[in-house]
Parts: sequence; structure tokens; C-alpha cells
Amino acid sequence: MDSYDTLQQILDSHPSTAPKTRTFMEILHILFTPQEAQLATHLSFKGKSVKDIAGASHMDMESAHQILEQMANKAIIYTAKKDNEVLYGLVPTIPGLFEFPFMKGMITETHKKLAQLWEKYHHEALGNSFSGNPTPLMRVLPVDTAIEHGIVIHPFEEARKLIEKAHYIALTNCACRVSVNKCDKPLDVCMIFDGAAEFLIDRGYAWKASVDQTINALIKSEEAGLVHTSNNSKDRATVICNCCPCCCTVLRGRTQLGNIHAFSTSRFEAKIDIHNCSSCEACANGRCPMNAITMEGGIASVDESQCIGCGLCASVCSSNAITLIERTSTPDIPATVTDMGITVAQEKGRLDRFIEVMKK
Repeated sequence: MDSYDTLQQILDSHPSTAPKTRTFMEILHILFTPQEAQLATHLSFKGKSVKDIAGASHMDMESAHQILEQMANKAIIYTAKKDNEVLYGLVPTIPGLFEFPFMKGMITETHKKLAQLWEKYHHEALGNSFSGNPTPLMRVLPVDTAIEHGIVIHPFEEARKLIEKAHYIALTNCACRVSVNKCDKPLDVCMIFDGAAEFLIDRGYAWKASVDQTINALIKSEEAGLVHTSNNSKDRATVICNCCPCCCTVLRGRTQLGNIHAFSTSRFEAKIDIHNCSSCEACANGRCPMNAITMEGGIASVDESQCIGCGLCASVCSSNAITLIERTSTPDIPATVTDMGITVAQEKGRLDRFIEVMKK
């Protein structure tokens, strides 16, 4: 087994998955040089020191450090600091290997080639593998102003609260829209938090943002009809993506692949007051990312089975005829990012292998 095969197996142990196909192996050969792939096989998703990596790979520290820095500068591995020491670790396929290299935009012919390959890989394997389990890795965050008065909104359900809770914030370009390029929705609204944010800013793939700047990007996303999604845990946000149904990996798992586990809906669903509906069709005219709203006899009607509880319909309803109400059955949300990862890895039959990789 060569280094690329070993690296693919390591990446596939992660809850995000990395199924082996010819397409993915071509992606790995573009992203990693043979020397980089060989050294990457000695990494874990948990950061390790240059000394430990060099020792495991039987390489001198100076050479190992140079190659690790090459990979970090390409954002195909990450760095983190602990006790003034730089640690290096693998990034998963999503979010990571796919997204990070595109965050500067479609710069080179190599980026264009990668865009074609990732799109092919999404349809042939990764789209369903990433989301194909009962506990999704991502969930919808509702537009909070759309929620019916009197309903308790938990902090983990509010995008603004998650932003305010973050220690460090980065804004960057949406890799999905950069690579797929099927709409003209805003690019500069992808939100990354804490450690990953620091790494991406340090390597020039994102820019530091204040809470106010990030909330302004959130508002811009809502106005553009983008769906807020975040990691499916209650403790903190690692990312807030602002997704369109034509480009974004998360939504396309459902809109294109028909996978009901592509993401978790919010706790809410749209309700229409037929007496207030003014027949303006703003909610139905391409606003709903799931096409869950139609006009029947001049009155808006919601297909509850398709509604994901994003609230984009209510945010453009000038007659206040639409609000978000609680679902009769609400999705379970793992307590922490760690709990989510363990649950998803277990459901996908990857937990033992993932633990093995994390112990490296």
C-alpha cells in the first residue's frame, strides 16, 4: 500500500469520511506531493509536535518542519499552538481539504481542475457518505426574527448568540460557491471560529472579523436568501455556513441527492396565517430553498415534510402571515462537538478506526 492509499484510509476514519474512488485519489495526488503524502500518514486529526512527527517518520526535524509548513501553507493540514509550540494535524474532507484551498477564490487552473473533481466526487461518493447517517454533522439555524412570539429560543439555536460566544472569528469566501459557481449569492459570508479561524487567518485564507462585522455578514446572508447552518452540537459553533441549494454541499445532500440525513432541520417549521396572506408570492418565488411553499388559490401553502425551518420565508413576508412554530417532533442535538463526532463515527462504523488514528 502506498502513502496515498494509507492517507485515504486515515482520512476515511473521520466522521466526515473520505470514500476511496479514482476521483478522490486524483484529488489527493493534486493536493499532496509524494513526500507530503508520506509525511501526512504520520499525522493525526489531533495536533502533534514536529519532534513527534519527525520521530514517527524517521526524518530529521528540519526536513519534517519544512514539509509540514509547505502543507500548512496550502491549508491541507492545520496548525495550532499549545504552550508556545506549533502543532500540526490533519484536516478532514469537510470542512477542510475541500473548502480551505478555495477560500482565496478560483485562482489557478489547478483550482479549476480540483473544482471539477470535487463536484464529481460529491455525486459519486462523498455527498451521501458525509451525511448518510441518522445523526447529521450539520443543522439548520433559524432566522430568529421569524420565530413566533413566546417560544423559548435556546442559545444554541441562535446564530447571533453563537457568534457572540466565539473567542476568535474569521470571515472568508464560501468554498462551495467559489468551486461550483452556479449562483451570484454573496461569497464573503463563511464564518469560522476559534482555532480554525486563527489558522486560516494566519495562512492568508480568511480575515479576522469582529462580532459586529460577522453579524452584518449574517444579515447580508439572510437578505440574500442563504440558509444558516452550523455543526450539529449544542456547545459551540465551529462554523456557520450560509448556504444556497445550488452550490453548497450541506443543502445539496438533500436538494440533489435526496438524502434525508443530509442535515438536521431546525426545531421549527413555517406556519401561514391564511387570513393575513396578501398573495404577494415573495415566500414562494424562489425564496424557499426546498421549494416547500406553493401558492394555492392565491394563498401560500407549506409542505411541512419539506420545510427545514430556516425562516427565510417569514423574513420577507411584509404582511406578517408567516411565523416559525415548534415542530411536534424535534430532532435530537448532541451536547458537544465531541459527542457528535463519536455518535456519527459509531453510526458509520468508523469509531474504532478513528480512535486508533487519534492515538497516533
